[in-house]
Amino acid sequence: MRFGFIEQHARTFPVRLMCRVLGVSPSGYYAWRSRPESQRAQANGRLLQEVRRLHTQHQGRYGSPRMHAALRSQGHRVSRGRVERLMRRHGIRALARRRFRPTTTDSRHTLPIAPNLLQQKFTVFEPNRVWLADITYIPTGEGWLYLAAVLDLATRKVVGWAMRDHMRTELTLGALIMAAQRQRPGPGLIHHSKRGSQYAAEAYAQQLALMKAKASMSRTGCCYDNAPMESFFHSLKVELVHQRSWASREEARQDLFGYIEGYYNRQRIHSALGYLTPEQAEREAS
Repeated sequence: MRFGFIEQHARTFPVRLMCRVLGVSPSGYYAWRSRPESQRAQANGRLLQEVRRLHTQHQGRYGSPRMHAALRSQGHRVSRGRVERLMRRHGIRALARRRFRPTTTDSRHTLPIAPNLLQQKFTVFEPNRVWLADITYIPTGEGWLYLAAVLDLATRKVVGWAMRDHMRTELTLGALIMAAQRQRPGPGLIHHSKRGSQYAAEAYAQQLALMKAKASMSRTGCCYDNAPMESFFHSLKVELVHQRSWASREEARQDLFGYIEGYYNRQRIHSALGYLTPEQAEREAS
């Protein structure tokens, strides 16, 4: 282990200095270096190449649990502990997570409020049975860009989304209509949201009625009633928003589209889905 440490830091500190500090001889270190690599070391080298490739492919978004699942899906018979040790030894880390503040909508209005039909029961096995909806905001050089999203609870797929420079009902209605056109849910769908005026508005209620869907709303100020939706926004902020700085709303729109449709729905494996992507989960449930 001491020789391995010296090898890893040989470009940073003098070898003789490290040998003296660690209590080993330079001749012993150089003799260790000249030995042929063991089969285990060779296997670790190959595994490390795959880990670095996946880390680059997913732009640093995978920690050891998802990295382990991704390697296993590609046929690598490796333990999670080995992947974790390899990543730690070579300084390969997931993006740092900042503290996430759940989004809130203004519920100070006199519009009708739907009962909470979901009651934090987040286990659903069939797509298009329960949808979650919410709004978040994205900073740009031109001001806020607002994103409304609709998430299928069974597959965690973002089935509808819309972006505007305002938070009026047009924003949330656009996301709902996209979801309805793409998924064509049957009668009885539960649509769960917060109590914001955008979701309680007459136009929104009419669209839900047209779909024969049941409206459900969280309790006031309780982010846990819509926890999977908050989890999606948390991932979005950590994996994209906090890593970018956009001069314009249009730049942000393009990157958000790429993240949602190109990455989150199709490439990002989800622990709640047994490390499948949302689209894989949707296909398996069909």
